[in-house]
Amino acid sequence: MAREEGKRKLTAPLAALAKYKYVLLVAALGALLLLWPGGGKEADPGGTEPASAGDRADLEQTERAMEEILGKISGVGRVSVMLSLHSGGELVLAQDSSLRYSGNVQSPDSYERSTQPVTDAGGVVVTQEKYPQYRGALVVCEGGGNDAVRLQVVSAVSALTGLGSDRIAVVKWQDAPADGAMGQGA
Repeated sequence: MAREEGKRKLTAPLAALAKYKYVLLVAALGALLLLWPGGGKEADPGGTEPASAGDRADLEQTERAMEEILGKISGVGRVSVMLSLHSGGELVLAQDSSLRYSGNVQSPDSYERSTQPVTDAGGVVVTQEKYPQYRGALVVCEGGGNDAVRLQVVSAVSALTGLGSDRIAVVKWQDAPADGAMGQGA
């Protein structure tokens, strides 16, 4: 009798494992994929470089200007804005290029190509200015808990940055605890 009870104690966990073997297999494969080298790193599809100091300064200036204008919307109150860049702004300069070659025109022995920026009395000639492309925006404001305020802020940020509403987060500004009970609870 004791032998049968001991045998049941050993086979019960094995029966449970057999019942959930596919679930355990999927969980083990998921854990393996998470541990796979490079699995946690996100590839940069655009090959963008980190923002330069000039790009960061321009970004901070844009954030301050947005904070100032968004703070004027009714119900917003205190506001803080954070923008993330996909690519920074860029100036495309006019180029003067020349080609020098030696030997026969039909099949030159060697050639050398050179380019120089075109200048005028005012400096370098700019042919195109590419504005920054934003990846997302976070707006923290006192009125972030109100749906009407949130909609106005999302519309304004979308108009200013060209971002879709799915790339803009508007959240309520957290007030400091009145009783100094930080870290308590939960």
